[in-house]
Amino acid sequence: MSESRSNYTPRPMSSKTTYALGAVALALIVLIVILAMRWGRDEPAVRNDGYGPVHSSAVVATLQPDGLILVGRPDARKTIEVYADPLCPGCGSMERVYGQEIAQQQDEGKLAVRYHLVNFLESKSRSKDYSTRAIAANECVAEAGSGPVYSKFHALLFTTSQPEEGGADLSNEELAAVAREAGASDQVAQCIASGAKVDAARAHALVALGTLNELLDGRAATPSVFDGKTKLDVNNEEWVLDVAR
Repeated sequence: MSESRSNYTPRPMSSKTTYALGAVALALIVLIVILAMRWGRDEPAVRNDGYGPVHSSAVVATLQPDGLILVGRPDARKTIEVYADPLCPGCGSMERVYGQEIAQQQDEGKLAVRYHLVNFLESKSRSKDYSTRAIAANECVAEAGSGPVYSKFHALLFTTSQPEEGGADLSNEELAAVAREAGASDQVAQCIASGAKVDAARAHALVALGTLNELLDGRAATPSVFDGKTKLDVNNEEWVLDVAR
């Protein structure tokens, strides 16, 4: 009896199938490259983790007439200029990674920080005015003068309490609750809840944005940190210790 043979004869792969498989392979390669790039942009490890916000009562917060907020010991060796928007994800990342290291340098009198708060991202907030209201809250807290309270409030505002762009943001009452959590007085909380400094904060933010545009040739971006007029590279993980030397 002869061996039976299958009637199936393989067909050569069509050019259309070859192109389709090639496109799928290319898409997978692109996806792998994108994921690798994102992995490479992960936040670095938190610096000085466990230190927390400013400890020393010798560190004071000062609300200047132009709305700038200076936080440091009166005898601090150096003052750096920090430009930030309360809604800016990169500003939140910088606070998470370097905020505690900065706080220790403030406690030790090696650094003071002058905050220039801007509001160019607030159109991305659900309320359309979150950045301005958050700046007003910063001004209320700073005006009370406590460095440790301001430091904790600033840290909370830019980390655990920071809204996502386009997501639900904080009302004035919720901002006041964050201030109370940081140790602010009832008077400060009322300043925030009532929106007492919102109009002034809007004007101050506009001036700060103008200054930042001048420093960056019209390409304002946050976070931006300056030692005098020298822009610091905050992607250098040693930047805080380098500038504090």
